[in-house]
Amino acid sequence: MVDRRYFGTETFAFLRQLAENNNRQWFQENKSRYENHVKDPATRFIIDFQPLLKKISRQFIADPRPVGGSMFRIYRDVRFAKDKSPYKTNTGIQFRHNLGKDVHAPGYYLHLEPRNVFAAVGIWHPDSATLGKIRDAIIEDPPGWKRAVKRNPFEGRFDLSGDSLVRGPKGYDPNHSLIADLKRKDFIGVAALTQNTVGNSGFPREFAKICREGNSLVKFLCNAIGLPF
Repeated sequence: MVDRRYFGTETFAFLRQLAENNNRQWFQENKSRYENHVKDPATRFIIDFQPLLKKISRQFIADPRPVGGSMFRIYRDVRFAKDKSPYKTNTGIQFRHNLGKDVHAPGYYLHLEPRNVFAAVGIWHPDSATLGKIRDAIIEDPPGWKRAVKRNPFEGRFDLSGDSLVRGPKGYDPNHSLIADLKRKDFIGVAALTQNTVGNSGFPREFAKICREGNSLVKFLCNAIGLPF
């Protein structure tokens, strides 16, 4: 893989200005900037990350397709939203499990947004059946769960994040020692990054290192829901 820079100051300048001018006219006038500084670099990053991802696990895919691939589309679904702003003001890239059908599958994630850059591993908003399997796995193997998220390298790099229930889930002991984790609706480890970090030519290797450090959670989740790792 040739060392190159992907996400520079132009990437974040475009996203910052898009947040200030989130309308179709401005976007059309600046679409070439989006393609040159956001879409094309993200596509190159996905392609270049493929061989590194295979070394992490062959069960996850780097898909450069503009629709249905690893990069999230810039267009918001505003059909049921109060906010009718047509564009996302961030760029998201997810390397999901090859048996996953959508964003709710286990995976590795990169988020690019001015003043909010991070890497993440895990599963976001799983359906109720998948969520139940994860909770049951925690109940059945508390030491395994603790090894996954409460030891280094995971604990030293990631913070567990995402939405949680206010009360314990129905059917689970509200006094369980891991009730805070059983309340989770997302099982996500988040590692804060900087714009300078993702702008370095060696960032694909750094991102691969971060993914490997999150593998204890990803493996636990895959085992819980019956997916190969």
